[in-house]
Amino acid sequence: MNDDDLPAEALLALAYRECRQIAATHGRTYFLATRLLSAERRPAVHALYAFARMVDDIVDRTGQPGAADGGGTPGRGPAEELDLIERELRGALEPRTHATTGSPRAANPVSTHTGEAGAPPRTLILAAVTDTIRRYDIAAQHFWTFLDSMRMDVPGAPVFRNRYATMAELHEYMRGSAAAIGLQLLPVLGTVAPVSEAEPAAAALGEAFQLTNFLRDVAEDLDRDRIYLPADALAAFGVDDDLLFECRRTGRTDPRVRRALAHLIAVNRGLYRRAEPGIALLEPRVRPAIRTATTLYADILRHIERSDYAVFDHRAVVPRHHRLRVAAIEFTTATLRDGFQR
Repeated sequence: MNDDDLPAEALLALAYRECRQIAATHGRTYFLATRLLSAERRPAVHALYAFARMVDDIVDRTGQPGAADGGGTPGRGPAEELDLIERELRGALEPRTHATTGSPRAANPVSTHTGEAGAPPRTLILAAVTDTIRRYDIAAQHFWTFLDSMRMDVPGAPVFRNRYATMAELHEYMRGSAAAIGLQLLPVLGTVAPVSEAEPAAAALGEAFQLTNFLRDVAEDLDRDRIYLPADALAAFGVDDDLLFECRRTGRTDPRVRRALAHLIAVNRGLYRRAEPGIALLEPRVRPAIRTATTLYADILRHIERSDYAVFDHRAVVPRHHRLRVAAIEFTTATLRDGFQR
């Protein structure tokens, strides 16, 4: 059998394995949390993660047109790659952008596959995410909103922005880049109330995760000439671009920056508080996974504080033993709760 003869079902299995590997390699916190989900839900979460990771990697390749990472197409820059991905995903979802639940055979993967021996990662990811969208009836608009937000990170794009004057501007960006991902996940996780009731909390949790990333990765973002912390909040503590770049150069956190980071961590924790009631709206069996992800991500903020806000010389990481302990506690609690309820 040659590559082109690979059955659609076999290609889909390969596609989900590729997404699982991406999640295991790059999204350690999320991957650990997905282990608390039922087996049938995990592949969909891996597919959504892999799609977001692929797009993020393309954006981060700015200035490196045609890089092969993620199956990039030679000669195309990031903006063109995002346009191509949107066209391919729209084409794969046609004639319906809101499809019904079905088996893997019903979810036609993207038609550009080359088979198990040579299918590029992008083709596999798109095949898996197309199946996930159809299987769980996820609104396709969440993906277009996400891609629109990612274009804001691409120099030369009409909507490009690498500075944010206010928290309101940052929320506009996060609405597509993070909140949309939370909304993509909701149908996969399942809810005990109408999905619309759970959407505000899911969006808040997505934003909480992303703001945590911005606080953790401030040094890496400066290296790309990006500042995702709102200028007005920084200015209130006497912090401007020059001071941030000086901190990056020296690896030392200026006291003014330390105070600004403490303030933004408090804002971040407010987002986690807004999201927390939404966990009770999820199906009981998925709640431990979301609690685990929430606890572990929020712990990044605690590690930033414990390091005395030393975000310019190292990246705050939650130790593996702590991640495992939190997951074990959530799993045990959920098991005991199920036992008592029965």
